[in-house]
Amino acid sequence: MDLFWNDLEARLLPLFTDYRSRLSDLPVEVKADRTLLTEADIAVQALIVEQIRSLEPDAVIIAEEDERTATREEVTQSKGRVWVIDPIDGTAEFVRPGHTEFCSVVCLLEDWQPSAAFIFAPELGADGTPLRVTADVPSRSAWIGGRPVPTPSAAGRWISATRSAGTSPREFDAAAERAGYQLKLLTTSQSVDMLRTAVDLGGATDPALPSFDLFWRRKQKLWDGAAGIALGTAMGLRSADEDGKPLPFGPGFLSAPTPTFESTVMGHPEAVAWFLDVVHA
Repeated sequence: MDLFWNDLEARLLPLFTDYRSRLSDLPVEVKADRTLLTEADIAVQALIVEQIRSLEPDAVIIAEEDERTATREEVTQSKGRVWVIDPIDGTAEFVRPGHTEFCSVVCLLEDWQPSAAFIFAPELGADGTPLRVTADVPSRSAWIGGRPVPTPSAAGRWISATRSAGTSPREFDAAAERAGYQLKLLTTSQSVDMLRTAVDLGGATDPALPSFDLFWRRKQKLWDGAAGIALGTAMGLRSADEDGKPLPFGPGFLSAPTPTFESTVMGHPEAVAWFLDVVHA
């Protein structure tokens, strides 16, 4: 997969550079789910799909901007090899000059489970440089660029548990603060937050972004979470729903027009265990 990821990055970077250079002229639409859509989202998705089909002409692909309303019959009929794409995760960040927490993500599922992941953040690296993280789940390996990522340690005392602006604090918020955690409440890119849960970016970003011990979302769409879950699994993290059950990858779930996890909890095993105790207390 390394050659494929290298080629994909090489093609994505100039496309992102072009669109970011003319943000003031880029129309922004608001979709029915209140997320943003731009011409860049469509162009990036088309490029990724083209690259996948050059590798695998008959690939089964689930992509955020494919606007499906009916059952994905091709997923049901597949043998569990499915590509999942979010062309720009964090479009609200992408359209704001100087903001960097946006990325393109690709996840390959094999036998209905996350197998490989690609997360490309064009400006998240130090001094606004590109940052690419890839993962191979079967070998339990991940890389920042070409450098192996060491097994993370739970030391951040941060939790990504965003909520919509203007909404009231949840009972969980107070419990987390009592336990000594700091909460990230501002919504940016879910994939970047999952990356920060699975990998200590350390000096790889500017300014340095803290690592999370735990990532928690409700109603998370598949394309917002699949690559992050793959990366977390490769790094030995635990992923579950709020009842502690495995996330429901499988033909029934993936064939929905908009596959959506009721809840996603991912983090260091002890942090996930603590979370499950808190929410079920």
